[in-house]
Amino acid sequence: MPSSTPPPAAAIPGWPATNAQPRLPTLKLQVGNQIVTAELCRRPLEIMTGMMFRTNMLEDEGMLFALPFAQQASFYMKNTLVPLTVAYIDVNGRILELHDLQARDETAVYARTARIVYVLEMKQGWFARKGVVPGVTIVTEKGPLKDTVKFISLESEKGK
Repeated sequence: MPSSTPPPAAAIPGWPATNAQPRLPTLKLQVGNQIVTAELCRRPLEIMTGMMFRTNMLEDEGMLFALPFAQQASFYMKNTLVPLTVAYIDVNGRILELHDLQARDETAVYARTARIVYVLEMKQGWFARKGVVPGVTIVTEKGPLKDTVKFISLESEKGK
């Protein structure tokens, strides 16, 4: 769960979260030579809630956070029951950092750079088990991460 600068919490209906959010729309990601199905978090409430209150995560499933602007992101694990590894990712889809986060640990883990635009949460140890290291670029089945996520965001806004 991120602790980057969201809108004031009082301005977000449904916050603070008291239960898991429903499954979000997914997209296929190619992470190195691995294929992952990731739920896409792009609205403030989705980003702030993340994996809170969920009790499990499948091995090749994750959650991709599309942050509103490049920043020195930080995530913590309030009400998050599944240990996770987070990848801090730049605008080009390149993994810059990997960090293990422990269930229910509310200590924010900050990126070392202010260039983070995406964050991918996977089951803790997934990146190590699959040989995915910083420097790997993530793409979608439809092309570069930045183009696909932008397209998905535009399409879903049309559907409102």
